[in-house]
Amino acid sequence: MSSKRQVKAGDKLIGGGARITVQSMTNTETWDVDATVAQIKSLESAGCDIVRSSVYDKECAKAISKIKQNISIPLVADVHFDYRLAIAAIENGADKIRFNPGNIGSEAKVRELVSCAKMHSAPVRIGVNSGSVEKEMLEKYGGPTPEAMVESVLKHVRILERAQYEDMVLSVKASNVPDTVKAYRLLDKQVDYPLHIGVTEAGSDSEGLVKSSMGIGALLLDGIGDTLRVSLTGDVVQEVVAAKMILRAAGILKTGVEVVSCPTCGRCKVDLTSVVNRAKNELVCDDKYIKVAIMGCVVNGPGEAKEADIGIAFAPDGAVMFKKGERVFSGKKDEVIKEFFQQAKLLINTEEQ
Repeated sequence: MSSKRQVKAGDKLIGGGARITVQSMTNTETWDVDATVAQIKSLESAGCDIVRSSVYDKECAKAISKIKQNISIPLVADVHFDYRLAIAAIENGADKIRFNPGNIGSEAKVRELVSCAKMHSAPVRIGVNSGSVEKEMLEKYGGPTPEAMVESVLKHVRILERAQYEDMVLSVKASNVPDTVKAYRLLDKQVDYPLHIGVTEAGSDSEGLVKSSMGIGALLLDGIGDTLRVSLTGDVVQEVVAAKMILRAAGILKTGVEVVSCPTCGRCKVDLTSVVNRAKNELVCDDKYIKVAIMGCVVNGPGEAKEADIGIAFAPDGAVMFKKGERVFSGKKDEVIKEFFQQAKLLINTEEQ
């Protein structure tokens, strides 16, 4: 079921046909306003649409207002256990709240929180992870299964609906890909609330990237997901970079420079990696989509990369440059590389492709 409802967090729309937004989360001490703002600005520069920060004490809640004054993207307060901190965060300007009603306490406390969110037009994300499923669900299903996560989140949705509140985004993340994908597919069939997708605690480096790409990618290709976070251990900016790559690979993001290159083999007689790295560093744009191909030999040249806007293919004794599969320039390797980068930059900087 595609999302029919739409919520608004700050100036960003989630669901209802709006573009898929990219999120990340700060790992600074939230009460340290300078450090948190600096990290958020780095995330903004990388293309982050919505940022989340932990609110774990009163100082963090108070810091929300100062942080908001210095950033340009919506700020989500991540709160657990103490509903009063969530209320304080909203009153200090948080654009959205992420909480799990299961660890907030009684339904009365949840209703008080929802009343404040409603008054300030702040949407909430109900986030149920495999590690936060209630005991009763674990006993019923024999563990934190996809079915248990979905029933848990639906239970919490009903609590908010009884409080006449429907400004919700939902998530059901697990740390393994099959359970994550199955849970979201089950949930998508039962609700029309926007879905925040991702694989929680995916890990670091290549392992985290692969797990996130598989889980998020599978859901995106199913048409599931309205906003997403790639959860990686380490530099939070890399979460945004990875999210952009996943969206581009899924054919959803149509801005920026996509560099396609062959894996190389014995036919490749050039340092292809250095050319690819140079392209990634020098060929940058944000307002349109350019596909660049860099191929190690003529076998993987214009034929296999004919859909590229511009490309280069190498031979043992030279190279050829092509546009949309048509050869436009050939010669010695250094000459063609120079012409390739000049023409690629010209293509990026012109008004029309």
